Amino acid sequence: MSKNLPASAQLENELRHFTGDLERFRHSLNPRVIYTPGVRHLAEQAGAYWLIDAIASWIGSHSFNEALRQNERLQWLHFWKLSVDLSERSAVLTAVPDAGEAAFITQRIPFTDFPLKSVDVWAGFDGRLWTLYLPSEH
Repeated sequence: MSKNLPASAQLENELRHFTGDLERFRHSLNPRVIYTPGVRHLAEQAGAYWLIDAIASWIGSHSFNEALRQNERLQWLHFWKLSVDLSERSAVLTAVPDAGEAAFITQRIPFTDFPLKSVDVWAGFDGRLWTLYLPSEH
């Protein structure tokens, strides 16, 4: 880690350097979810495997499936955002069909030590598996 940057700035910088590759990691509880090295790096460095677990737990849930039935676009791609209130140490995880649209899933997280103010994780479906990836890996 660079001595000149705070840990959060260093992590944000590292995440921008993930540009996608073919390596994937399977989620242990939801076998229909895989994730990229960038998402794995985020989880490792931020102590946030719980974020992958949270997203994976929503994928395939009743609420998720209802949203997919109502909006066909969600069957292929949707966008997750973790927004952190650093002063309160709480967060909100949302999933939206596209920028500027209403969330179809919202989860309040009463406590977190997640180091970034926010992070985006995109989810794409290839017809068999949901892949979680960073925007830079698209």
